[in-house]
Amino acid sequence: MSHYYGSIPVSARKSEATAQGHKSTGLTVKAASYAGAVEVQFYYNEELQRDEFEVRQVSHCGNGVSRVLHQGVVGTEAQRDPADFV
Repeated sequence: MSHYYGSIPVSARKSEATAQGHKSTGLTVKAASYAGAVEVQFYYNEELQRDEFEVRQVSHCGNGVSRVLHQGVVGTEAQRDPADFV
């Protein structure tokens, strides 16, 4: 059974696209334009036994910047300093 679920509710497609991920694989989704992209990654932190996420800008087609925008614990308001993530 999948641990993570992703969807694209609004796009040029006629139906909603979906994706699934497991604790061992995580799930990364990406939305892009010619100016750059944004990725959201969900993953399971084995050491702390919790789901965590990272939101970052990434380059796309040679354009844009790469930097972490936010990191935290899924389902809580807790945040972690990006320097804590390796």
